[in-house]
Amino acid sequence: MNTLIEEKDGMIIEWDVPIVMSDGVTMRADIFRPPQAGQFPAILTYGPYAKGLPFQVGYKTAWHRMVTAYPEVAQGTSNKYQSWELVDPEKWVPDGYVCVRIDSRGAGNSEGFLDVWCPLEAQDQAECIEWAATQPWCNGKVGLNGISYYAMNQWQTAALQPPHLAAMCAWEGSSDYYRELCRHGGILSDFFGGWYLRQVKSVQYGVGQRAEKNPNNGRSVAGDITLSDEELEKRRAASDISIQNREMIDDDYLSRMPDLSKIKAPVLSAGNWGGVGLHPRGNFEGFLRAGSEQKWLEVHGDTHFSHFYSNYGLNLQKKFFAYFLKGEKNGWDQMPKVQLNIRHPGEKFVWRAENEWPLARTQWTRFYLHPQGMRLSPDECHEQTVLSYHTRSEGLSFSTGPLSQAMEITGPIASRLRLSSDTRDADVFLAVRVFDPQGQEVSFIGSNDPRTPVGLGWLRASHRKTDPARSLPYRPWHTHDEKQWLTPGQAVDLDVEVWPTCIVIPKGYTLVFNVRGKDYRYDDKGVILPFDTRPMYGVGPFSHENPVDRPPEVFHTNNHLHFGPGHQPYVLLPIIPQA
Repeated sequence: MNTLIEEKDGMIIEWDVPIVMSDGVTMRADIFRPPQAGQFPAILTYGPYAKGLPFQVGYKTAWHRMVTAYPEVAQGTSNKYQSWELVDPEKWVPDGYVCVRIDSRGAGNSEGFLDVWCPLEAQDQAECIEWAATQPWCNGKVGLNGISYYAMNQWQTAALQPPHLAAMCAWEGSSDYYRELCRHGGILSDFFGGWYLRQVKSVQYGVGQRAEKNPNNGRSVAGDITLSDEELEKRRAASDISIQNREMIDDDYLSRMPDLSKIKAPVLSAGNWGGVGLHPRGNFEGFLRAGSEQKWLEVHGDTHFSHFYSNYGLNLQKKFFAYFLKGEKNGWDQMPKVQLNIRHPGEKFVWRAENEWPLARTQWTRFYLHPQGMRLSPDECHEQTVLSYHTRSEGLSFSTGPLSQAMEITGPIASRLRLSSDTRDADVFLAVRVFDPQGQEVSFIGSNDPRTPVGLGWLRASHRKTDPARSLPYRPWHTHDEKQWLTPGQAVDLDVEVWPTCIVIPKGYTLVFNVRGKDYRYDDKGVILPFDTRPMYGVGPFSHENPVDRPPEVFHTNNHLHFGPGHQPYVLLPIIPQA
């Protein structure tokens, strides 16, 4: 495949530039750079979604939804070089940046064996950073910026400490391959298989003429050769089947989970309160555990990609990168270390500066589950009883009743439950919910689902083993390295993590804590979004119904919540005092 060079739309564009890796495999990059002579910083991305597939071609309805909600995204640009979850070069190149887009190994127009998030991908991206830094158009500073996959592999690559990595912006990108992408509390997430089929296999290198064409150059977005399905299968890892059949953390999982303490580059970690099934935990953990001396956390709401492209997100990214890649004294070093858009009902967000995470002034408060009246209260429970629920039911809900004053919950949540099952295992699903004075549940626009609850947590009882050295009162750390089967009818203590969240609950509203044996559902009607054929019930594509992982004979049963002396079930809430 030859490189095509052209000058148009105020840029020099180089299509499919070869970058040869240390093992001889060739990656292909599209490069967008200023037309004038000079050396500029580079914004680099590396991923499997086909760099040549425009957002409007590959994800038509998602694009329409975004620009309808945020018309500013489509302003000041032709949009024809806009690609899924990547920066728009027409909004970056005029500011003196070079945009470098690289198809990952075995994807798009890059050769090699396709194996998502494998260590070789991280090494590839590190080598690409060093290649870009030494090009005549580069000032030697390279930044990583992108959403989701293009954020997740940043953690991996940055941990390798490539010398010319000057800064990274991980926008809605998980950092723990096992706990956030593959298995929630040890329970298989249904997301991986559908995602792998729709967004990765469809643009694997070798799909060739069966793939979409880049309308800007007429080339296939998935290689200059066309292979059979059988040949394509031999050239990729069966990652979806692999994680289904490998329940516990092993060396393969560990190889895709970076040592975040080794990250030294400046970090901007941008999370989404509504990303209930994939990313936000990773953004918080990435911020906390990164070894960088210079690191910032920003959290927002709305859909998965909207704020990355909105003026709010664009200005934030540009200020960050201008400081570290251009050396502009723009005050970024004075920006608050934690920037939170505090969530209120009705999709209202109020920006607030903080100094740390979790917030130092947090009042960690146990709200106990009371079987009498199904109450949720800071008062201890002294009852001794057992409440049972079938795992295919809506479970057990415990309520504060209408609040006498507003309550802000901002931070991670943990729950201690004493549970037994009629079988050898149990899957626990927790939902933190809010209801208005009329009894209607208050939902929120999530990153992938338009009706999400305040917070979700999960745990497979046989995965209850924790690491005391890494566990915190508000965030248990499960090792996922040993199966501890239940004895039917015998209760055990479970420490369950609920991912970080934020909500200001108004006076008169009600907080509900829901203990279930299946995924949360807002209702049974579902919402079908234009860009997906599957109904959304409140957890988006992050459901947990795989019958191989959750055989009905084990998980379609009765669970029992136990109350008694020394075993008072509770949820630990991060209450923020009202100013």
